[in-house]
Amino acid sequence: MTKHYPIKGRKVYSCGPCGHHTSPLKGTVLESTKTPLRHWFYAMYLMATNKAGTSAAQLQRELGCKYDTAWRMLHQIRKLMEPPEEPFTGEVEVDEAYIHANTFKRSSAIRRYGRDPRRTGEVLFGALERRTGRVKVYHVATAGERILTPIIRQQVRAGSMIYSDSARAYDRLPNWGYYHMKTNHGQYQWVDKAYPANRTQGIENFWSTWKPRMKGTYKTVSKQYLQLYADEFAWRYSNRNKPSMFWSLMSRITKDNI
Repeated sequence: MTKHYPIKGRKVYSCGPCGHHTSPLKGTVLESTKTPLRHWFYAMYLMATNKAGTSAAQLQRELGCKYDTAWRMLHQIRKLMEPPEEPFTGEVEVDEAYIHANTFKRSSAIRRYGRDPRRTGEVLFGALERRTGRVKVYHVATAGERILTPIIRQQVRAGSMIYSDSARAYDRLPNWGYYHMKTNHGQYQWVDKAYPANRTQGIENFWSTWKPRMKGTYKTVSKQYLQLYADEFAWRYSNRNKPSMFWSLMSRITKDNI
């Protein structure tokens, strides 16, 4: 390892032998930032430890910065929360959910379409790996087989056991090399008494913890960015048992982890 020396007046270091200038922030979400690093680290701490997330308006008040600066910082931090590409294995629960990202328009949507969430909300597909408790969530156009099957094939290894509800989108999973069991929620079957492992309470617990927190913290969310918010809450849920969620997030700043 060669020695590097700080350059006065610049946020770069010079390599001793060759004189090449390099920045410790290059290749990270902090590259080219003019915001003090202590503000970034404080924002990351809030994002990692606040179960309900942190809004840009709240961060603006705490840092005394512009709203646009706070908004960009939070979205850059959410990029660190994208799920790893490693597919799930073993026992996996899958389920779809619907959430209205703009709570101010939700009442008018209900008046127009009724209380059917499939018409008033955005579609989210989630998968939970029981062995690790990790969750992945995807903002999708519909909850149909043609949309969900490619995601499952990419994110769940063939040969795994998949538990779902009775949605028809999952009926042909055995054709792709998966074991599949389902419960009929329409008949108030939440757990298969003959085979108690056949249930989806894990992923449903994630939905039940996310929805109220999402609506309570973020009064309006653009459909364009809903995937980033989904990644944020899925990351927080997946890392809930880590000794320090803040340091788990900090470890992803480096170029190799984004």
